[in-house]
Amino acid sequence: MITDWSDAYANGKYIAHADSFPPRWTAEAAAYRSALGKRALLDLPYGDQERQQFDLFLPEGTPKGLAVFVHGGYWRAFDKSTWSHLAAGANARGWAVCLPSYTLAPQVRLSDMTTEIMCAITEAAVRVGGPIRLAGHSAGGHLVTRAACADVALPVADRLQHVLSISGLHDLRPLLRTDMNETLRLDQAEATGESAALQIPRKGVSLITWVGADERPEFIRQTDLLANIWTGLGIETRSHHAAGKHHFNVIEPLTKADSDITKAFVGD
Repeated sequence: MITDWSDAYANGKYIAHADSFPPRWTAEAAAYRSALGKRALLDLPYGDQERQQFDLFLPEGTPKGLAVFVHGGYWRAFDKSTWSHLAAGANARGWAVCLPSYTLAPQVRLSDMTTEIMCAITEAAVRVGGPIRLAGHSAGGHLVTRAACADVALPVADRLQHVLSISGLHDLRPLLRTDMNETLRLDQAEATGESAALQIPRKGVSLITWVGADERPEFIRQTDLLANIWTGLGIETRSHHAAGKHHFNVIEPLTKADSDITKAFVGD
């Protein structure tokens, strides 16, 4: 039985040298933007607020479609510039990759972030044709699975093909018992309404939930939970536990075109 819910959702304290990851991500992201040159379109607006911008990384040739990656950080940290290198695998497979920033808590509520991500997807889809595939990590996993929920307004929903939630949070009600809720300001109604596991998925959208096998038990439970429930609601789902991966390194193979996680994102 869990008695300390803040600890149940703590990641860094259970990962060796956790502090070394963000500086490395930032450096690798900057190097990728530089290497891509003119194929890196930066700071494109999807709204009029400071963080309502996305970067768009183009492949060589005509894109197969639009892939969107939404970053994590417990809805409280990071922006698009830390994760540019994670576009590399999908770019190499011929997809244009959008990485949006979004306004963080406590400035806005989670439901506002959901609306922002729908706007970012829609604006990026104006620039890139074809099917849309979404991926998100941790809090980003929550936001992309919300895009697959029938109750969310997404003007380009008819193009949405597939969602990959990596270490995503799909039932937000346990977060009401965590210290982080002092910043998130979730109440029971919003925690319920913003939980993808408690909503109806859009017809025709497939789902893969992905988690490191060495992650905290709550992340593994949350991963399996959504795939289990949405299978019962009639859409194609699969849950995958990545051997030897924890919450911080589970996303790293997105940099490689032939990795299993990149194929789970944009297909073979």
